[in-house]
Amino acid sequence: MTTALDVLEHVFGYQAFRSPQADIIDTLRTGDDALVIMPTGGGKSLCYQIPALLREGTAVVISPLIALMEDQVKALQELGVKAGYLNSSLELQQVRDIESALQRGELDLLYIAPERLIQERSLNLLKNIRIALFAIDEAHCVSQWGHDFRADYLKLSLLQENFPDVPRIALTATADERTRHEIIQRLGLQQAKQFISGFDRPNIQYRIQQKQNARKQVLKFLREEQQGHAGIIYCLSRKKVEQTAEWLNREGYTALAYHAGMPAQTRQQNQARFLRDDNIIMVATIAFGMGIDKPDVRFVIHMDMPKSIEAYYQETGRAGRDGDKSTVLLLYGLEDVVKLKQMMQQSEGSEEFKRSEAQKLNAMLGLCEITACRRKALLHYFNDHLKEDCGNCDNCLQPPETYDATEDVNKALSCVYRCGQNFGAVHIIDVLRGSENEKVRQFRHNQLSTYGIGKDLSVNEWRSIFRQLVAQGFLEVDLHYGSLRLNENCRPLLRGEQSLSLRKDVVLAKGDGSSRASKALRESYGDLREEDQAFWAALRKCRRDIAEAHGVPPYVIFHDAALREMLEKRPNSKEEMLLVNGVGDRKLEQYGEAFLAVIAEYDAALG
Repeated sequence: MTTALDVLEHVFGYQAFRSPQADIIDTLRTGDDALVIMPTGGGKSLCYQIPALLREGTAVVISPLIALMEDQVKALQELGVKAGYLNSSLELQQVRDIESALQRGELDLLYIAPERLIQERSLNLLKNIRIALFAIDEAHCVSQWGHDFRADYLKLSLLQENFPDVPRIALTATADERTRHEIIQRLGLQQAKQFISGFDRPNIQYRIQQKQNARKQVLKFLREEQQGHAGIIYCLSRKKVEQTAEWLNREGYTALAYHAGMPAQTRQQNQARFLRDDNIIMVATIAFGMGIDKPDVRFVIHMDMPKSIEAYYQETGRAGRDGDKSTVLLLYGLEDVVKLKQMMQQSEGSEEFKRSEAQKLNAMLGLCEITACRRKALLHYFNDHLKEDCGNCDNCLQPPETYDATEDVNKALSCVYRCGQNFGAVHIIDVLRGSENEKVRQFRHNQLSTYGIGKDLSVNEWRSIFRQLVAQGFLEVDLHYGSLRLNENCRPLLRGEQSLSLRKDVVLAKGDGSSRASKALRESYGDLREEDQAFWAALRKCRRDIAEAHGVPPYVIFHDAALREMLEKRPNSKEEMLLVNGVGDRKLEQYGEAFLAVIAEYDAALG
C-alpha cells in the first residue's frame, strides 16, 4: 500500500476521505507541520494514523487520556496496525517490552502521556529511533485560559527544539481564536498549515430548557426518547453526581458515577464499563469525557449550566460521534449563574483570568436565553457562520413566544431596590407574591409598597423574569452573597422610558411527548421493521461476543452504522462485505465469516 487511499480502504475499510483529511495527510507525508481544528467525530485520528503508516519510522502520539490509551491501541491492533503505549498504568516489565519493540522499529504508532514524554529517559529513547511524526492530540490543553489546561503541555515546545526535522500535527475539536493563537505560539507552529473545517455538528439537536423540576424533566426525556440508549449526564458537583446516579438506578436505569474524588480504580472500572457495555448512562463532573471514543452516545444532558460555551461545545460533542442523530439537553436556572459566579470569585486565578471567565459565563447565559437559532449563535461564537437557521434546535422547531414584560419588570426592579439590594431572587419573589414567611416578617418587608404586587404570577414565572434580567444585564448578582443589585442599565426601565419583551418559558406538561423537537428526533431514528428486529439483535450479539473474546469495546469491532449497512445490504460474500463502510482487510479476515453466517441464517429464515 503506497497511497493514502489504499491505506484508508484496506486498513480502515472506508471508500473515500472527508474534507480536508486528504490534504492534511499529504501535508504530513511531505514533512510539513499542520494545525487541525475539526469537530468531534470528523475523523481527526485518521489524519495522523494514515501518514504514520506511509512514512518511515514510528509516529509518536501525545495524549493526556491515559485511561483511553489501551482502548485506542487495541482498536488499531484489531486493524493489524502495530501500536503500543507508554503511561503510568504499565508495570515495569511492560514498559521495557514496549521500549524494546520501539528500539527494534516494530511499532507503527506509540501513544505516550505528556508527563512521560518530557522525561529525559523518554527523550533519549526517542532520539535514538526513526520518528515518522509527532501528533499532539487535544492540543487545546496548552491553553491556560481553558478548563482542560495541562501544565505538561506547555513543555511540548521541546519537540521543535529536539526534533526540528520531524513533522508535527496539533489537533483539537475546541479552539476559539484566542486558543488557536496560544497553540501556535506555545508549540512553535507558526509555519504550520492550518486546517479549520468548521465547528458544526448537524446531527446533534440542541435543546435548552429552564429548570422547573430537573429530575422530572430528565426522566421524561429518557423515557420518551432515549430508552435503551447510552448517554452522559453532567452535574456541577460530586455530591450531585452520586445522588443523580443513585436516583436513576432506582428508576430502573443502569447509571454509573464518575468524578475526581472517587478512587482511581473505581473511576477506571466505571469508564471501562461505559465504553464496553450497551445502554449505560454515565453521570459525571467535567472530569469525565475528553477524548471519549464511544461513538454511539445518543444523548448528553447538562443538569447544571456549563461555565462557558467552549465547555458546552466540547461536552455536547461527545454525543453522536458516529454521525447518527443525537440530542443534547441543557437545564439551567438563575441559581446556576449565582453558583458559577461565586466559584469564579473564589478561584486563585488573576483578576484578568476572572474577568475572562465572567465574560465566558455571560456568553453562555446569552446562548441559553437567545430566542433565535441556537446553532447559528453557537457557531458564531467560534467565528463559524451558518447562512440559514438550522431547523434542528429547539428554537427552530418550537419558536419561543415573547410578551411585553415592561410592567412586571418594573415591579421586579422596584422590589429589589426597596429590599435594599441585599437579598436573592427567592426572597424578592416571596415579597412580590405576598408571602407571610418568617424572613419576610423579620425584615418588615411585608410593609413595603411592593409587598404582594406580584401575586398574579407564579414563582416559576418570577424566577424566569429575574433570570432574564440578569442575562440581559439589567441586574447584577453579588458574588459573595448572591443578592441582586440594580445597575445603570435598568434606569430607563424604572423611569418608564424603555419597554422590554421577554420570552415565555414553556411549561412542560406531565407525559406530554408531542413537542416538535422530540417528535423530530424520534422520527429521525426510525423504528426497525418488526421482521428486522431479530436480525438486528443477532448482529449486535455477534459483535458483542467477538468484542468480549478480543477484550475490546463492541464499537471497536464495528460501529452501529456498519451493522445497519449489513442489515440493509445483506452482503452474502466476502467481496460484498468489503463494500460495507468500516470493513477493511484485517476485519474481514478476522470476523467477516461470523457476520456472514448471521446474515445467511437471517436470509434462510425469511425463506
